[in-house]
Amino acid sequence: MINLTDINFRYPKGDFHLSIPDLSVTAGEKVGVIGPSGSGKTTLLNLVAGILTPGRGSITVDDLEVSSQNDSTRRDFRITSIGFIFQDFGLLDYLDVKDNILHPYRITRALKLNSAIRNRADLLAEQMGITDKLRRHPADLSHGERQRVAICRALLPDPKLILADEATGNLDPKNKVHILELLFESVDHHNATLLAVTHDQELLGRFDRVVDFQNWLTD
Repeated sequence: MINLTDINFRYPKGDFHLSIPDLSVTAGEKVGVIGPSGSGKTTLLNLVAGILTPGRGSITVDDLEVSSQNDSTRRDFRITSIGFIFQDFGLLDYLDVKDNILHPYRITRALKLNSAIRNRADLLAEQMGITDKLRRHPADLSHGERQRVAICRALLPDPKLILADEATGNLDPKNKVHILELLFESVDHHNATLLAVTHDQELLGRFDRVVDFQNWLTD
């Protein structure tokens, strides 16, 4: 599903340098990524998603060499094949929950909004326990409820890959476990692959494998 080879990445400004000799994630695998703050874990997700491109090396996702594609191709691939759960959720305050879930379908021609997709959004909301929140706005939701909305939006296109950036961050222990279980159940139900950045050491045992990002951090 994911293959990174000989990756070297630097931001245009600053001294940050990320080097990943090799990383592979098989289809259906749930992989947790740990490491110190500022080590580049979010950068890894952005590279896999094609939001960033490496200065050197190859990134292949679902048989597409993402790193060699143009901006338009990477964007369409990301929207149709990758569900990205952002650390700050990325919800739009002026939209209600239902429209936040459907939002990816309103901003690109790569996805087609129809009655089946609307029904799928309702089903995902039911699975996440937020059916009664569909006409509320993000400001009216708890942190955990906003997280569930973000998960629904990420899963809506039925992506083959889920990228999660601190999906359980800032939640109390009970809700952390509950949200992670909901995410894992959804990934299993939709036969997806999960690559998740986390600081929650107590949750690591629930992943199939854990990658320590410290091994790729250089001065």
